[in-house]
Amino acid sequence: MNSFIKWVGGKRLLRKQILNEFPQDVTCYVEVFGGAAWILFAKEKHAEVEVYNDVNRNLVNLFRCVKYHADALYEELKWLFISREQFEQAKEDVNNPNLTDIQRAARFFILVKCSFGAKMQDFSGKRVSFSRTIDDLGLFKERLRATVIEQLDFEKLITLYDREGTLFYADPPYYEAEGYYAEEFLASDHIRLKERLDKIRGKFILTYNDCPFIRELYQGYCIISIERQSNITAPTVKKMYREIIIKNFD
Repeated sequence: MNSFIKWVGGKRLLRKQILNEFPQDVTCYVEVFGGAAWILFAKEKHAEVEVYNDVNRNLVNLFRCVKYHADALYEELKWLFISREQFEQAKEDVNNPNLTDIQRAARFFILVKCSFGAKMQDFSGKRVSFSRTIDDLGLFKERLRATVIEQLDFEKLITLYDREGTLFYADPPYYEAEGYYAEEFLASDHIRLKERLDKIRGKFILTYNDCPFIRELYQGYCIISIERQSNITAPTVKKMYREIIIKNFD
């Protein structure tokens, strides 16, 4: 199934190539930087234990509301219509501490759905329909029924779930593209992630932009070159975008 939202760096176009690299002996599957969960939703079940994690509190709140309160979220969303005024009001309201989790999730959903590139800054003005997505909230609730939803720093998350049989899928902010993401991610965080993955007992799969810094950082690991159609349409932008899959197993 597809995700119910778009997200910066979403893996819709690469999910088949990423899934082709998955090992067979997985008892625990962990998405370290969950985002829109395109890889999680790509299969009915990856393992007996599944974990979705992200540090974005509003994103995690949205996933938890879909999992635990899909009916209430549907009621909050079903009467909404798309307008610039509604979008700007959602921007103003989304971090209001007086909102319930369901009200906050609905406003965050509006911002993601109606903004350019899911950046939640500018109203896209495109024709967007909520109806099909919110009608399917029950399907996403069912898919997330047995999924643990966390909001942890990646280092703490990996420590908590690391064991033989665990597969960590990590899609961190891309190097020198961190400004496109809402949460700060520094060069030191890229290094900290690599140093933590060096010590795991389980397996990992990473996706990154293809650049010298990341290739040098992960030298010695299996690195697979891939490319996808660029999401940006502009005369100065290359039509194909090069990425890499990195893993610690054959």
